Amino acid sequence: MSIVLLVVDAGNTNITIGVYDGDKLLSVSRLYTDRGKTKDQYAVEILEIMKLNGINMPEFTSVIVSSVVPEITRILIKAIKQITGLDAVCVSVENSAGLIIDIDSPTQLGADLIATAVAAREKYPLPCVVIDLGTATKISLVDEGGIFRGCAIAAGVGISLKALAAETSQLPAISLDAPESAIGKNTITAMQSGAVLGTAYMLDGLAVRFQNEIGEKVSIVATGGYSSDIVPHCEKDILLDPTLLLEGLKIIYESSINS
Repeated sequence: MSIVLLVVDAGNTNITIGVYDGDKLLSVSRLYTDRGKTKDQYAVEILEIMKLNGINMPEFTSVIVSSVVPEITRILIKAIKQITGLDAVCVSVENSAGLIIDIDSPTQLGADLIATAVAAREKYPLPCVVIDLGTATKISLVDEGGIFRGCAIAAGVGISLKALAAETSQLPAISLDAPESAIGKNTITAMQSGAVLGTAYMLDGLAVRFQNEIGEKVSIVATGGYSSDIVPHCEKDILLDPTLLLEGLKIIYESSINS
C-alpha cells in the first residue's frame, strides 16, 4: 500500500495543500489564510477542495504541516484530525530532516524556510541560494555542506504595492506586469518598474552579495506565488521550482518516519 501524504503549509496569505501518492504529486490547492475561521470552517473547506480534486479523505495515510501563523496552527491541525483521523507531523527545528541551522537563534527559523532549505539541499547543487517570493521576500543560503547559514527578508511584492496604494494619495492599485522600460513614462509603469524590475534586481544583487561573502559560486532556485512574475526579469540564472516547499515537507515527513 502506497503512502498517500497530505502536505499543508500555512502562510500569512495562503494555506497551500498538496497531495502525494508515493512520489507523485496529485494536486496542489490553496485556501485564503483567515485567522478568524474555526476548526469546523477549515475542515469544510479542506473537504471541498479534496472533493473538487477527486480525492477521498479516507485515502490518506499520513499528514505533515508547516505553519508560520501561530494563531491558526492548532486550529488547522485539529481540522485535519477531524476529517482524516490522523495526527499531523509538524515541522520544527527539532523535526527538520537533520538540517543544521547556523543562525543566532535556530528556534526562530520559520517552518517554511526549513522546508525549502531541506528540499534545496536534496535537489540542487550546493551552495544554493533559495528565494521564496510570497507575502515576504525571503532569500536564504544553504552552504556546500547543506547547512542553513542565514537569510535576508524584505517586504513582499504584494505588500509593497498595497502599501503604496494605501499610504499615498496619488498612487493607484496596479497589476503586477513588467513595463517595457525601467524608466516609467507614467504613474503605472513607474510603479511596475519599481515593483517588478526593482525586486528582480534586488534578488540579483543579494545573490551576488551572498556569493561574494562565502567566496563560492552558488546555484539559485526560486519558489513562491510571485516567483513566476519576477524571476523572468532577473539577470542571474534562477531556476523556478513552484513546489519546492511541498517537496521539502515530503522529505521531512519521510525522514521523521525513518529516524
